[in-house]
Amino acid sequence: MRKYLFVFLLLSLISCNQIENNKTLSQDDIKFIKTLKILEKDETIYKFYSENTNETAGNFFTNKRVASYWIDKHNSEKNEINFAFYNSIIKIDTINKVGLTYCPYALITRNDGSTFKLSVEGKKQEVKSFFTDLLFHWRNNKK
Repeated sequence: MRKYLFVFLLLSLISCNQIENNKTLSQDDIKFIKTLKILEKDETIYKFYSENTNETAGNFFTNKRVASYWIDKHNSEKNEINFAFYNSIIKIDTINKVGLTYCPYALITRNDGSTFKLSVEGKKQEVKSFFTDLLFHWRNNKK
């Protein structure tokens, strides 16, 4: 019984987060992302998802780039901030079928062969829309 309760609570927490955009994110969230140096004045966040709080984690794409961050408030050595401008991305693989405790993600491969993940969770159609829009913006801006 405890096992099922734990899974239910875990799924409830995950489902509280939603896909957002430049209009639904707070100005404080946008200012915070700018302090991480992964968002410039002339960039617009098209879609954003956080597996935690927006101050701890974020996955998004803009009119210029794809970015992901994880901020560990207790140990800054564990912080991860990744981004790639569209023209430096050679491949985007979307992975929808993941285990129960993982989010679907896009694997971003840069020109230099390095990779990072852009995670997103939600209803099947929302995740599909996130990935479809990401691929659309990449293809149209990778010049």
